[in-house]
Amino acid sequence: MHIFEKMLLPLFGAALLVACGGDGGKLGTDVSNSEPTPGTLLQSPPQLMSTISAPSLLLQLSGASNPQLQQLLSLLGSPVCDIAVYHIEYETVGGKNEATTASGALMVPTGGSNCTGPRPIVLYAHGTSTDRGFNIADLTKEQNAEGLFLAAVFASQGYIVVAPNYAGYDTSTLPYDTFLVANQQSTDMIDALTAARTALPAAGAPSTTDGGRLFITGYSQGGYVAMATHRAMQAAGMTVTAAAPMSGPYALAAFVDAVFEGEVDGGAPVVATLLFTSYQNSYGNIYANTTDLFEPQYATGIDSLLPTTMSRSQLYAGGELPQYALFSLTPPAPSYADITPATTPADLAPVFALGFGAGNLFTNTYRLAYLTDAQANPDGGFPTLTTGIAATAPGLAMRAALKQNDLRNWTPTAPVLLCGGDQDPEVYWFNAQLEQAYWVSQAAVPPSIVVDLDSAATAGDPYASLKTQFEVAKDAVAAAAITGGATDGGYAAVETAYHSTLVPPFCLSAVKSFFDAR
Repeated sequence: MHIFEKMLLPLFGAALLVACGGDGGKLGTDVSNSEPTPGTLLQSPPQLMSTISAPSLLLQLSGASNPQLQQLLSLLGSPVCDIAVYHIEYETVGGKNEATTASGALMVPTGGSNCTGPRPIVLYAHGTSTDRGFNIADLTKEQNAEGLFLAAVFASQGYIVVAPNYAGYDTSTLPYDTFLVANQQSTDMIDALTAARTALPAAGAPSTTDGGRLFITGYSQGGYVAMATHRAMQAAGMTVTAAAPMSGPYALAAFVDAVFEGEVDGGAPVVATLLFTSYQNSYGNIYANTTDLFEPQYATGIDSLLPTTMSRSQLYAGGELPQYALFSLTPPAPSYADITPATTPADLAPVFALGFGAGNLFTNTYRLAYLTDAQANPDGGFPTLTTGIAATAPGLAMRAALKQNDLRNWTPTAPVLLCGGDQDPEVYWFNAQLEQAYWVSQAAVPPSIVVDLDSAATAGDPYASLKTQFEVAKDAVAAAAITGGATDGGYAAVETAYHSTLVPPFCLSAVKSFFDAR
C-alpha cells in the first residue's frame, strides 16, 4: 500500500476532472537523442493528463468522505488557482549509473494574477510505493492521494510542482527500484526538475513561468530523498531557496541498526525487502545468494519481487512476504534475548513485538552477523549517543552501504524545516533529532527549524495551533476505534494511521507556511 493509500479517495467526477490525450502518454514529438543525456525531456509538448478548476477542487475537498482531506482544507483554506497536470518523461540514470528513463508530474497553476507570471517551484519527493505502475500525475487513481495533496497544497496556491515517480516506476525502463540510494534518487530529482523546466514553456499555460525560487520537500522515503537532493544541489552550486523534509529516515544507518536491535518498525518486511534488494541491484555486494539473508520460503525471486503489480495484501496472502514478522522470536544468541523484541521505549513496544514471530523474513544467522558488526563497529547515534554520526568502518557490506547513504555528513546553507512526530511507529523521530544534532555540532547557518507535532505547544510557538489540532485529530481516531469496539483505548488505530494519514496534512501545512515566508 502506498504511504498515502489508506486515504481512500473517491474518483474525480467528469465535471471535476477532464482527462486529455489517449495514446498512452506518447503525445507530441519525441525529442530524445541517440546519446542519452540526463534531464533530457522525452516529449515536447508534455502530455496533458488533466485540468482541475479551483471551484471543482474545493468541491472535491469539502465533500470528501476522507477526514484527512477535510482537515487539509481547514488548515490551508480554499484553492485559488486552476491546475493543469502534465505527465513528463525524461532521461536519467539507475543505481549503477546506467542510462535509463523516468517520469513524473508537472503541475502548473493557471488563472488569476496570483497564479500566473513568474511562480516558485516546489520539487517534491513522494512516499514509498510498491506499485510498479505508480504515476503521481494520474489524479484519477484512488491510490494517488499524495498527488491530490500536492495539487491542493501547492499547485492550487500558485506554486509550480515537479514530482518524479522515481526510476523503476510507471514508464521507466529501469527493471529495479533504487530505494534510498541517495546519489541516484537525488540525480533523478534534479533530472526531473531539468526536464520540467524544459517542458514548462511548451505546456498549455505559457503565461506561467519559472520565477527562480526553488523549494524542496517530500514525505517519508520522500523526506529522505528531499534532503539528499538538497545536499546534492548545494554541492553542485545550484540555488535552493529553502527545503522541508518530512518524516524521513535521514540517519539511515542508525535507523536500520535500531531495527536489527529489536525496534522493528511498522511495515518492516516490505521496506526491508525494498532496501536490501535495491542496494544489491545498485552495489552488487550485499549478498551472494538471497538465502544468505532471507528465509528459504521467501528467498526465491525476492530480488526481483518489488516493485510489483500485486497489492500488498496479495503479497501477504500469496506468501511472497510476511506482513509483520521480520525476525524470529528465538534470539540469534542468548545475549540478544532482551532485544528479541526490544521493549523500550514502552510506547512503541507493541509495534516492535509485531516484528517477531513465525514465518519471519530474515534468517537468525544474518541477524546475528549484523548485530555482531554493529557491536564491534557501533553507530555514533544509536543505541548510545557518542559521535552522532555513522560508524567509522563497518565490516558488513550492508552496514557499509547504509553509512554511504546516511545523511549525517553535510550542513545546509539554505533554510530548512524538519517536520514529523515523535510517536511515529514507522520512521522513528530520532532521525530528525540526530540530523538536527549533527547540524548544530557543525554550527550550520542558518539553523534549521524542527517541528515535532507531538511536542507540547508553548507560548510564542508559531506551530502551537497545528500541534493542538494534531492532538485533536489523534483523539478523534482513537474515539472512533473505541466506538467500533476497540479495547485498547484506540492505540492500534492511532498507530496504524499515524505515519500514513495523521501526520501528512499537518506537516504539509507547516511546510506551506514555511515556504510562503520565503
